[in-house]
Amino acid sequence: MDFGLRADQEAIREAIGRIIDGFDDRYWLERETTSTFPDAFHAEIAKGGWLGIAMPVEYGGAGLGVTEAAIMMHRVACSPGAQSAASAIHINIFGPHPIVVHGTDAQKQEWLPALIEGRQRTCFGVTEPDAGLDTTRIKTRAERVAGGGYVVHGQKIWTSTAQRADKIMLLTRTTPIEQCKKPQDGLTLFYTDLDRRHIEVHLIHKMGRHSVDSNQIFIDALPIPAEHRIGEEGKGFRYLLDGLNPERVLVGIEAVGIGQHALDRAARYARERHVFGRAIGQNQSIQHPLAESWVELEAAYYACMRAAWLYDGGKPCGPEANAAKLLGGRAGYESCVRAVMTHGGMGYAQEFHVERLLRESMIARLAPISEQLILCNIAERVLGQPKSY
Repeated sequence: MDFGLRADQEAIREAIGRIIDGFDDRYWLERETTSTFPDAFHAEIAKGGWLGIAMPVEYGGAGLGVTEAAIMMHRVACSPGAQSAASAIHINIFGPHPIVVHGTDAQKQEWLPALIEGRQRTCFGVTEPDAGLDTTRIKTRAERVAGGGYVVHGQKIWTSTAQRADKIMLLTRTTPIEQCKKPQDGLTLFYTDLDRRHIEVHLIHKMGRHSVDSNQIFIDALPIPAEHRIGEEGKGFRYLLDGLNPERVLVGIEAVGIGQHALDRAARYARERHVFGRAIGQNQSIQHPLAESWVELEAAYYACMRAAWLYDGGKPCGPEANAAKLLGGRAGYESCVRAVMTHGGMGYAQEFHVERLLRESMIARLAPISEQLILCNIAERVLGQPKSY
């Protein structure tokens, strides 16, 4: 067993580090307070070719695995940019995966280079207000029209980056669920233009990560050519599954990175802050919670890396990917809570940045799947318990 990074993997960390280190606390606080997308950061990542780290070489990508993507996203999140930086580029890592696996050569040639080079930006249209995590119950419908194309009506929620996206990965229902043998049948996946003549994008005002927008979108008679359909009609749900395990790994390790960055800030403050004539870090009531976070974050990090290793090796990894997301989300959040508490009253002040990290760390505990459903899945699939939902 080798727990270290190879030289080429360490080079990824160093290269990403040189980019992210060019964007300091002031940059990210300004993006947060003005709700402004980090265009300069996104451009530097695209310039280095990193948006295509897990995409095929023949289309301009690096052709690397989820392990290398996890190394990259961990380094991005373990920085002042935290979840804002990760979310600005996250969709490129897992979002186009159905195109890579199930798209035609023509589709890949048309769509992937533009994403890798940063010339186009995409968003993800899957979740709906009434369906939530029960994806098979979505109501957005795509109807066949003369000439072989489709017209789509419906709505989606929590569609990040839709304010400025050019494209959308859109899951629709093409066959009513009552006419399907299984609930996951009859769902069709498209990659198409985010045509604002037919799509209204409404900003969701949220708790944190203000620099990367989240939205509810309303789709009214959106025309989609048949050549924008990915794979076969009715199999879209299965195509999405190809990207779910990598997404869980990346979300988990991003949360770990945020937690480690918060822990570094807290440890530094505990050394430097003196009260009653001594550093507060000399008190075990400060030491022990921070030490616990170090332990928890280390364990979560290696859970994420093992899940990535399993995926890249073609081995089953569903429970491991779910566990990585659960452990990473919890460890990252707890570390941010402890960082705020270590700073005392100043932890509540924007100038020390840990309050921003705490707000952003909540995301990994809520999305893209709840902790409760993760536990249900592991109970059923690993422990042989009856299905509870």
